[in-house]
This record gives sequence, structure tokens and C-alpha cells, in this order.
Amino acid sequence: MTLTHSITGNPSIWVALMGQPFTVHEVDAGKWRTRVLEAGTGPETLILMHGIGGHLEAYARNIPAFAERYRVIAYDFPGHGFTTHATANLELDDYVAHLAALLDTLGVRRAHLNGESLGGWVAMKFAVAHPGRVEKLVLNTPGGNLSVPEVRERIQTLSQGAADDPSDERIRARLEWLMADNATVTQELVDTRRTIYSRPGFSDSMRFIMCLQDEQIRARNMVTDADLDAIDVSTMVVWTSDDPSGPAATGLRIAERLVSGRFELVKDAGHWPQWEQHSTFNRLVLDFLAEQP
Repeated sequence: MTLTHSITGNPSIWVALMGQPFTVHEVDAGKWRTRVLEAGTGPETLILMHGIGGHLEAYARNIPAFAERYRVIAYDFPGHGFTTHATANLELDDYVAHLAALLDTLGVRRAHLNGESLGGWVAMKFAVAHPGRVEKLVLNTPGGNLSVPEVRERIQTLSQGAADDPSDERIRARLEWLMADNATVTQELVDTRRTIYSRPGFSDSMRFIMCLQDEQIRARNMVTDADLDAIDVSTMVVWTSDDPSGPAATGLRIAERLVSGRFELVKDAGHWPQWEQHSTFNRLVLDFLAEQP
């Protein structure tokens, strides 16, 4: 039995996941001891990838719906969540190599990739580097397409401040920046992130994660037009009405540049449509993935 159709409003992480068997465990992927959540036993695999400074709970409200049809794998990036802390700058090649190693470890040859923010950035770069391993892409307010100084400074200040001082106030400020409606930042979500950010050594790890907000480092990691031209799998770009990282026109441009891209706008959501408008997001993703080529 699943509770997919009962998930309404702002469910807690635990309530969202109830009714769907899942496991949370750690695996070695390259040099990284990686936290992984797995659910579902479908014939195709769907990988869920969170944003910068985030963790796999960002997709808690989507996993049950997706797991009805797919083997779902959500994981913490290197340096993030409960995966091994970073001890050097993490650039896109590092995240791509880690994903390839994780798929090998879990016995996944090909998969759909669903990435939010940094996760979308990694998904695009992975599709370029390993085209034979990608079925379809869902790019959810993807990063790597803009380099706005004010946005970069805001992300770095809020993220490092929360890692250096993981108080309720600072954690909540970082999460509220992501959302269109502050009411969607539940105390449970704040507590989850504070637990992660309070881990010994996480503050230093955050400094290495935040290297992508440096202008020069970001410039050499950006998604280029050549990258977009090389992605030939069906791709859905999801943007929102209230994304603080940039205008919806950014997502539309990505979709129009891709060989097989489409654009979807989710209203009344910020940087996490999969969280704030989970029912709409789940329907869009499931309908898109089910379409025959």
C-alpha cells in the first residue's frame, strides 16, 4: 500500500515517506562513503539529486510517487549531508565522477536523472560525459547557467553562515531563501538541516562546497552552449514563478537550445518546486518519464 494520493499540504518528511518501503544505507562510491536512500523496484531507475548545501530529504515528498513506477535512488553529494566531508574544492568533474562510481556500485547501467539546482548542473554535465548512461533528464531550476554576483554572494553568505553557526535562525534564513512561501519551511526541515550542519567538520566541508560561488572557479564549470548541444536525450526543464536564482527565461532558453527539450513553469514555488508544489511536480515528472520516444 502507498499513500501517494494522501500527501497534501506540507507533510513532514516522515509522513511523506510513510507507506512506501525504503532503505537508507551507506555505500562506497570512489573515495566517498555515500548516504543513499532507495525505494521502489521498477524496471527503470530514477536518480534524485539535491542542490548545493542540501541533502536527500529535499525529495522526501516525491519519493513515494516515483517509487510506484521506478527504482528510486536519492543520495547525498560528496561533502554534503552524511556523505564524507570534503577536504578540497569540489568542482563539477568531482560530482560527475562520484555519480558514475555510485551507479557502478549500485549496479545501475542507465538511469533517468532528476536534479535540482546543483543536481541539475551535475545531471547536464554527466549527460555530456556519459551519454550512454542517461535515459531522460529532469532539470529542476538547474544551476550552472547563470553567474550573478549578488546571487552567488547571497548563497555563499547564507550557507557558510549556517554551517559556521547552525542556529535555528541561520538555518531557517538559508531555507527561506529557497522558498516562495516561508510557511513551507517546517521546523522538521530546519532540524534536519541543523543536525547535518552541526556535524564536526561540516563547516570546513562547506567552504570547499562553496568554491562554485567563486567567479573564476564557476566560470570554468559553467554549462556551455556546446554542452547543451551535446545532450540528445529527452529533457524537461522545470522553472518556477519565484525562483531566487534567476528568471524563468533562463530555463526556457535551456529548453529551446536542447535537441529534445521542453519547458514547464510551476507557479507559487521558489527554488524547490518538488517540495513546495510536490503534487504538481510529481505529475509533471511521471507524465514526462512515461512518454514514449
